[in-house]
Amino acid sequence: MTATLIWIVVALFAIGLYLSWTAGRLDRLHARIDASRAGLDAQLLRRASVTQELATSGVLDPAASIVLHQAAHAARQAEEDQREVAESELSQALRAVFGESAQVEAVKEVPGGEEAAGELAAAVRRVPMARRFLNDTVGSARALRRHRTVRWLRLAGHAPFPLAFEMDDEAPVALADRPGT
Repeated sequence: MTATLIWIVVALFAIGLYLSWTAGRLDRLHARIDASRAGLDAQLLRRASVTQELATSGVLDPAASIVLHQAAHAARQAEEDQREVAESELSQALRAVFGESAQVEAVKEVPGGEEAAGELAAAVRRVPMARRFLNDTVGSARALRRHRTVRWLRLAGHAPFPLAFEMDDEAPVALADRPGT
């Protein structure tokens, strides 16, 4: 009788330990999602800011300046439910303007243009990395939340189901090949 009671207590303790570990892991994944979403927001804001600075600097031709300024402004002002579309449109505008290396070379020729082109290239390169990091973390959290134990015991609490950030983040060819930080 005593041995059976001890085994029951050990089994309950092991189950409780597993559930506690799983809930903690899920909580850590949700914290990582929040941190990586903040990192992606920072990179998207940086890309839009650098684009706006370049568009208003007078370095580009007027048509390219207007296209980039409007796309960057729309990306910065977009509501959360329209953010993916606005950021994709900024990516498309960057590809349209900097699709050929001649435009980048023209930017580099003016004073301060080398720095501006380098800063934009760095911002454009960091966005896909930040988005990939967020989406990988979201995928891990979703996989854990799909387990029956997590669903049945509601170990996720009231946390919303994590959503990936899907956008067109392909870099312009002329900027993607640039070395820089």
